[in-house]
Amino acid sequence: MSGSLLIKNGVIVREDEKQQVIDHGYVFISDGKIKEVGEGDPTRSADTVIDAAGCMVIPGIITAHTHLYGILLRGATLNIRPPQDFAQVLQRVWWPADEALTVEDAYASALSAGAEMLLSGSTFYADTYSGPNSIEGSLEAIADATVKLGIRGVIAFEVTERHSADEAEAGLVEAEQFARSEYMKSELVSMMVSIHASFTVSDELIERSVELAKKLDVPLTIHTSEGLVDLYHNLERYGERTVERLDRLGALGPKTVLAHCVHVNETELDIMEQRGVAVAHNPMSNMLNAVGVAPVAEMLERGIRVGLGNDGWIFDPFENMRTALTIHRLASGNPSAMGPEQVLRMATIEGAKCYGVEQSLGSLEIGKQADITIVDGSRLPTPLTAETAVGHLLNSIGNRDVRDVIVGGKTVVRNGHLESYDLSEITRRSRTSAETLWNKLARD
Repeated sequence: MSGSLLIKNGVIVREDEKQQVIDHGYVFISDGKIKEVGEGDPTRSADTVIDAAGCMVIPGIITAHTHLYGILLRGATLNIRPPQDFAQVLQRVWWPADEALTVEDAYASALSAGAEMLLSGSTFYADTYSGPNSIEGSLEAIADATVKLGIRGVIAFEVTERHSADEAEAGLVEAEQFARSEYMKSELVSMMVSIHASFTVSDELIERSVELAKKLDVPLTIHTSEGLVDLYHNLERYGERTVERLDRLGALGPKTVLAHCVHVNETELDIMEQRGVAVAHNPMSNMLNAVGVAPVAEMLERGIRVGLGNDGWIFDPFENMRTALTIHRLASGNPSAMGPEQVLRMATIEGAKCYGVEQSLGSLEIGKQADITIVDGSRLPTPLTAETAVGHLLNSIGNRDVRDVIVGGKTVVRNGHLESYDLSEITRRSRTSAETLWNKLARD
């Protein structure tokens, strides 16, 4: 990428190891990378200048776990018996929706959710798609939307044997084919191998998924003890807790991202720490599904990498950050159980560490990709300074305050408007897919 970009006059929240915040600073970008971060007025000139006066300049937010297609159920009034536990949520809501999805739905939802995340300040997402009747071509459809939007995506099809071994086989084939696709040459697209959850797969499928992830040299992700159904399944069938079973099958390591980890005990945390796994924490989704509170504070004390995800529900990362801040205080009864700095790091540099991309993303440091979010502070009721910036990000800011978003040095959101794709067309396609999906679900 040619050209240079200068962001000046902003409060720079670097999220580097020193957690530096610069009261009045600048970021100089060239060829898509950060070349200089400084205090005061810049001495350099640039092809393009963005005045960030009154704004916070932060690293692009990392969404460590999502389901893009979840956006198609937003607002849906499903004619179902109200679920009484997490297993029934899956059986009555998500699994019927999964089965009704088409490849067009995968594309439309990737556009819609990806656009909403960009407009909310997220520049990177890790997504798992779960349409058992629309496996072939689904990952290329999601990758196509990702590239067109200009967001970064780690993409996977979550394999399962919920219906048969054949659908698991098709999911593994889709992953291998996608690994050879032209989209993998894009700087914006990468992939991982995904397993739905241990209660819908056999030992053999877990082992095969582990082997494939190693062969492709990509991360492995799996929903882990999100609800008690997962834990009880493993205890009853194998005499092991969920993490113990995954460890026996070789699924745990530095390139493994475990989603949720709500129902894990001390023994499992010991294993997770020893194996160097990462965790994608989804507090808003955990509250929505009434599954419990993950022991994140203890994970952080042990040095376990924890990123912040939305699980396909609320795509505003600032809402998810606030929930992460408050849910652990409530659960522990300790108003100091989780601090703003910890949560912001989960949404930035720690999320990057989950996927092994911390050398290029997650903080505003020289040599890293210029993935940057500029947050407008003009609505703040109290002063914006280096000392107050992180507190404002956790207590005051929402997605409506995101002004500009830059990915790889390219401005993809300018003054709150999507630059890369016609938002009205995205909305049209998303609504068409949602209406068709809802009609299918109403007939079932």
